[in-house]
Amino acid sequence: MQTKMLSNTLAALMGCASLVALTAPALAQAQSPNGVETIMVTVEHRSENQQDVPVSTSTLSGDNLDSIFESGEDIKAIAAHTPSLYAESSNGRAAPRFYIRGLGNSDFDLAASQPVSIIMDDVVMENVVLKSAPLYDLANVEVDRGPQGTLFGRNTTAGVIKFTSARPTQAESGYLDANVGAYATANVQGAYGNAITDTLSFRVSGLWQHRDDYINNAFTGQKSALGGYDERAARVQFLWQPDADFSALLNLHGRSLDGTAAVFRANILTKGSNKLNANYIDNTVFFDGGANNPQKYDGLGAGLTLTYDLPGVTATSITGYETTHGYSRGDIDGGNTGGPGFIPFPSDTQDGLQPLHQFTEEVRLASSDTHSPLFWQVGAFYFDTDYVDVTNPFFVPATSVRQSNSSVALFGQSSYKWDGFTATGGVRWTSDVKGLTASGPLTAPITQANQVKTRGNFVSWDASLAYAVDDDVNLYTRAATGFRAPSIQGRNLAFGSGLSTARSENVMSYEAGVKSTLFDHTLRLNADVFQYYVHNMQLSAIGGGSNSVLLLNARGGEAHGMEADAEWVPTDNLDITLGASWTRTAIRDSSLGSAPCGATPGTPLASLGCTPLNPYNPVTGSASINNNPFPQAPDFLISASAKYTYPLSDGSSLFAFTSWWVQGYTNFFLYKSAEFHTNGNYEGDLKLGWTSASKRYDVYGYVQNITDKANLQGGIDFNNLTGFVGDPRVFGAGVSFHL
Repeated sequence: MQTKMLSNTLAALMGCASLVALTAPALAQAQSPNGVETIMVTVEHRSENQQDVPVSTSTLSGDNLDSIFESGEDIKAIAAHTPSLYAESSNGRAAPRFYIRGLGNSDFDLAASQPVSIIMDDVVMENVVLKSAPLYDLANVEVDRGPQGTLFGRNTTAGVIKFTSARPTQAESGYLDANVGAYATANVQGAYGNAITDTLSFRVSGLWQHRDDYINNAFTGQKSALGGYDERAARVQFLWQPDADFSALLNLHGRSLDGTAAVFRANILTKGSNKLNANYIDNTVFFDGGANNPQKYDGLGAGLTLTYDLPGVTATSITGYETTHGYSRGDIDGGNTGGPGFIPFPSDTQDGLQPLHQFTEEVRLASSDTHSPLFWQVGAFYFDTDYVDVTNPFFVPATSVRQSNSSVALFGQSSYKWDGFTATGGVRWTSDVKGLTASGPLTAPITQANQVKTRGNFVSWDASLAYAVDDDVNLYTRAATGFRAPSIQGRNLAFGSGLSTARSENVMSYEAGVKSTLFDHTLRLNADVFQYYVHNMQLSAIGGGSNSVLLLNARGGEAHGMEADAEWVPTDNLDITLGASWTRTAIRDSSLGSAPCGATPGTPLASLGCTPLNPYNPVTGSASINNNPFPQAPDFLISASAKYTYPLSDGSSLFAFTSWWVQGYTNFFLYKSAEFHTNGNYEGDLKLGWTSASKRYDVYGYVQNITDKANLQGGIDFNNLTGFVGDPRVFGAGVSFHL
């Protein structure tokens, strides 16, 4: 306990020291600050001031966003940089898992559904591999917390993360940013856009990320065997605006990933402790299988957004198509039968997608009279996907599971303003159908004739009331529901056991908050409290007696908490941000249990590979999970950043930017144990540089994960005390150029 407190205290002190070091010289300068910038969000399908919308929302842009991906990080790096947002993955750079306010899905299978919806350029990315698309040339990132089940897609019981690319304009624009660092890490991205004609413009964007293999395989004797990656991505957009009433935006994009899947490390935890032990060597593994954990995915996509302004009405159509294929392989036991530590049996598994296809179409009509106190919008949404998930355990031939999913929805929303009040209400009807067939070494293949099907229908709604106290302070309260369609899990078929299903879940959520700009608009301070209850909560029991996933429905799950998000600009040369969230989650089902530490029926407590902290029944091999926290749900997150700019006499300037985050207690599985959790993870980044007088050139150096903290992010319990950790410290330097 004292070690945990010391770790948290040190992390907080490091963050405070960085902020104080940057703040002190800036406060000594007597300047009149311009204040915080206005942030526009689209949580209600229209551009609005963040301070006016009755939803808890945060954004990432500018230096905060650039710093996160400086050393070639993938999409998971956004975790912990805004209140209540967390992300992790046991699939490397592919198939990330997102959590908002503690609600997510820890299922590692490629067919897993998630209650956090990822929207990229207005198109929902439903499959976990699509969610891993690399991020570059972004205008902003928007995190909308709580169920958004009225206006956005599907499966949004936790919230929405929206990524919006910089779009074409008639003005010439562009940039190039290139840096290199430790482990031959390279991160190069750029964009260029201009007008083609008076009505047609374009923007081309590209990304290349690279890291050399830097982890040695001591079992095979191979140096620099794994750990590297090559990520390439490109996007081209065309915007046609023949007149003031019509626009058409075409978005074509693709990515190619060739890298390393998650690096599992055997017995890096000691029974009774969650601390890394001597078996953890940052640049060494002892793999006898997994072919050094390769990972490869390729994908293409297209989107077409049409907007037409009619008298009093704006019509919008958003069409999206995505396809991807690839695989990941891993030495799942994290070592060999000779160690490190005791490993009962080898486990080498490969999972992959044979071409996935996703098609979406959304159409909506919205009022466009900006002078009217009444706003309304109505629309329809269609979703269809089909893919084959292939699992190869290698001790038997591969099993192919084909899944299809179609969904339709109708929605509407309206708001009305009067005397400082704004009342908003919305409703959405969703119908969802999933189907599964399977082939391989099965006793009874599942064909079209006897395919497994699930169906779900739900009417979700939200209602909010906001009150503008004055021009700078807004109060709001909101009630909302969300829906996650029934799920089918067929991965266990590859390991000789049956498939599982879970009924649809829905959530009832309440929140209230205040949004304010204070001290002559130099401080933006937003805060809220929330509470929600998930009915028929879908859970994934991971591990147990085999490398498997079993879907469960808990009777319920509840959570409550608070969030605060602030930006302070005390002078024109200093910008400070601070975000914090505190969340308490609990599974509510006195009859539900999960197999801990590789247990099977009849396993005595003393023979378990870890130390369960819940009541354990050796007859059933199951531990009670009632009242446990949701898996991978941090009980608090704190983030802070600061940028200080020092002007030079020739018009150029020096700058320093630092960001830090701290993560509270986080349980990995449904059951609680002394080993499989973390408490006190933290990380800090620093960037120092020079900006030319023209503001067109930057030269900079950076370091990510300053303290080289090995943050435990997850574990595997069915074989030994396996864990996996975050990225090591990376130093680097780079240049950027802006038109």
